[in-house]
Amino acid sequence: MIVQPLHVNGPSFSRIITGVWRWHTVSPETVERLIHTSLEEGITTFDHADIYGDHTCEEVFGRTLKATPALRKKMQLVTKCDIKFPSSRRPNTWIKHYDTSEEHITWSVENSLKMLGTDHLDLLLIHRPDPLLNPHEVAEVFVKLKAAGKVLHFGVSNFTPSQFNMLQHYLPMPLVTNQIEISLSRIDPLFNGDLDLMLQLGASAMAWSPLGGGKINFDDRDWFGKASKYNATYSQLSLAWLMKHPSNIFPIIGTTKPERIKEAAKSVDFDLDKQDWFEMLKWAMGGREMP
Repeated sequence: MIVQPLHVNGPSFSRIITGVWRWHTVSPETVERLIHTSLEEGITTFDHADIYGDHTCEEVFGRTLKATPALRKKMQLVTKCDIKFPSSRRPNTWIKHYDTSEEHITWSVENSLKMLGTDHLDLLLIHRPDPLLNPHEVAEVFVKLKAAGKVLHFGVSNFTPSQFNMLQHYLPMPLVTNQIEISLSRIDPLFNGDLDLMLQLGASAMAWSPLGGGKINFDDRDWFGKASKYNATYSQLSLAWLMKHPSNIFPIIGTTKPERIKEAAKSVDFDLDKQDWFEMLKWAMGGREMP
């Protein structure tokens, strides 16, 4: 597995990232197997959020780390904060909203550290743009968390280029990524400035739902014989298509099946020909040619 810097100033992550957002649906034994399979395949980075699994996925994952603490040195942990929604586990929340206050970010980090059974996060992301975000307050809490060694790097998720630039303006450290939805079923970031900004800043996007979240019917497409040409599955071609982009996109694989992790890990071995890449883009554009 290729390990590359997410940003010119770090951190370095595995090029494929394992996402855990559905891991609350499987047994503890399966969670342990998914972690070990990822590490065995060279996938060392795991993507969390405090809300995944109705606020349970971090705790589910943390049970394995607490049982085998040596695993922590073999991995990088990413988590997100700021989304709040009504839940029996959060009885004081009655409407979905976002919270980027210093109080909530601090509490969320402390809780994630506790749930995961670790003393630091490799990367913390603001999960969704908060219309009430105060950049001075966010900058202050980021500085405190970094100085305390509790968070090593910071980024955002689902931010527009203008929102990214606004927050970055107030920070003394770089935002190292923007985690965005991008796949063959959502190609907007190729043209709306999302990936242009990452290239400009020497950063890489993390791609959530890189296989389209079920929107791509892998049994009904014409990719011009590319599966046989590359001896690859359609999923592997989809991931290779993303990784061909010069901004060095890091796809996040959300699965509860070890065999899917193994399949995804091999996608780094495929370097698509430029014309093959454009033929796949043409398919994603509904058969339209480039202007």
